[in-house]
Amino acid sequence: MRRLITWSELRRARVGVWGLGIEGAANARKLAELGTDPVLVDDRPAGPAPGGRSVLATREGGLDALARCEVVVKTPGISRYRPEVGELERRGIPVAGGLGLWLAEADRGRVVCVTGTKGKSSVVAIAGHLLSRWGYPCVVGGNIGQPPWDPAQARPGTRYWVIETSSYQATDLACSPPVVAVTSLHPDHLDWHGDVATYYADKLSACTQPGADLTIANGDSGQLLDRAALLGPRVEWVRAGDAAGADWMVPLSLLGAHNRRNALIARACLRALGVPEAGDDRALREAAAGFVPLASRLQVIGEVAGVTFVDDSLSTNVLPTLAAMDAFSGRRVALIAGGYDRGIDFEPLAAGLAARDVPTLVLAVPDSGQRIQAAIEAAGPAKVDVVACDDLDTAVARGFSWAQPDGVVLLSPAAPSFGRFRDYRDRGEAFATAMRGCHA
Repeated sequence: MRRLITWSELRRARVGVWGLGIEGAANARKLAELGTDPVLVDDRPAGPAPGGRSVLATREGGLDALARCEVVVKTPGISRYRPEVGELERRGIPVAGGLGLWLAEADRGRVVCVTGTKGKSSVVAIAGHLLSRWGYPCVVGGNIGQPPWDPAQARPGTRYWVIETSSYQATDLACSPPVVAVTSLHPDHLDWHGDVATYYADKLSACTQPGADLTIANGDSGQLLDRAALLGPRVEWVRAGDAAGADWMVPLSLLGAHNRRNALIARACLRALGVPEAGDDRALREAAAGFVPLASRLQVIGEVAGVTFVDDSLSTNVLPTLAAMDAFSGRRVALIAGGYDRGIDFEPLAAGLAARDVPTLVLAVPDSGQRIQAAIEAAGPAKVDVVACDDLDTAVARGFSWAQPDGVVLLSPAAPSFGRFRDYRDRGEAFATAMRGCHA
């Protein structure tokens, strides 16, 4: 169990900030607000920090400097399983995360943490939209947006906090709010956690930390059902089938059963927080109006010559890609899949595609495209063809030609974008550019 430490306890202490991305910069600002002058360390410093402050490289004096601190605040990207983290803790130096420090002194009865392999961003976005439409000042933050402790983005008068919590952040928590949601569970981030079992345990740890009471969980997930004992004192299961007759979510304009389940999870979170409007279908429908689905998450970006183009670039493993395919169960789909190869098993993807009863074309792109193609071909005869493509532009052109006159070209890679694109947004923008090229 992690030691409970708050930001307030770090006032004028000897503190190291390890990692200077978005969250690291917020950590430095918070410490400055507290009157603390931290040592700044990063694995790959990109020059001085804002204000001209020097940044030490981790392996060039940075670790030695951290070892002289009373507390080290790390960014989520630094794995808790790195040997250097273990060495600091063996020396008696707590290694904390910003979210855990904030949550330790927050009004946790007004906080919900949303975790899960996929779907958590959509849940927090829907919940935040509903709260805002009802006039409740709220912060949608954590992994999706602003760190709630960042003084540069302080929101006085905030009534509720809806916090997307990654598996990385969950390992830094020493306590939990009474309400936690888990949207899905599937192998991911194995390079950070080490193995599947550890990833699952870390992801679900937010459900059982001190203070946890109710977990709102995806009842369609076999992985979660099998691990019900890890979901805390009480569990409320939410299933996609519960959406039948729930016309309040129509204005959300969400594609796919999984996204409708995400909306139900968001509603359940707000009800658990005691928001009265969350139990009123009329109030829900009125508040749902104006919601803009998140970019690159099963987002229809255009139509060319009758062919629908859908950007699902954030689908970085098998689970969301299969969910995306289910959203077009009656239509011909040209699926663009492949990207950075993390070594995950693509047999479940091949099995899911083989079960489709309408023609499907898989356009396999590097680097994992070769293994995707091999898995599909090994699955045996089905209404699935697979073609290797050298790049995204080629795949879009091939998919557009095949999908005419009324099919779908779906970018749902089942792999991250590392190496060939800056991030999933860059990949989605490249997909949109290639779509516009089809007009010619």
